[in-house]
Amino acid sequence: MTAPHSNAADAWLPLFAAWLLAAVSTLGALFFGEVMGLPTCSLCWYQRICMFPLALILPFALFPLDRGVIRYALVLAVPGLFIAVYHQLLVMGIIPEAAAPCRQGVPCSQTVATWFGFVTLPILSIAAFASIVALLAIAALRRSP
Repeated sequence: MTAPHSNAADAWLPLFAAWLLAAVSTLGALFFGEVMGLPTCSLCWYQRICMFPLALILPFALFPLDRGVIRYALVLAVPGLFIAVYHQLLVMGIIPEAAAPCRQGVPCSQTVATWFGFVTLPILSIAAFASIVALLAIAALRRSP
């Protein structure tokens, strides 16, 4: 049986990793939009609305450790993941463009950046949100005695 202090420390590391990932994702989104000048579609904005607060909320739960933040962070991370998956399905043509919320500006189905021939911004968003959800789940499981 582990001590309660060690149990709290076990939840701290995945929360820290989730915050680090959210912070890097936020800085990356700002870099792509503001520095590189890549256009931002409506679905990208919705994903940013879900990601940016995570970079602000998660560090407040670390000092001192507040595991209650897990449920608040999941309220942002899970919808962000669904929006990112929807966006990627739209880019792939699985969901018709008529179902896209983008009516003005950049079409959501347009790929503005691709790396290695297949990595797009929606795929990066899926990876970030899925990792954050997984890290939050690990932290939640580690907090149980």
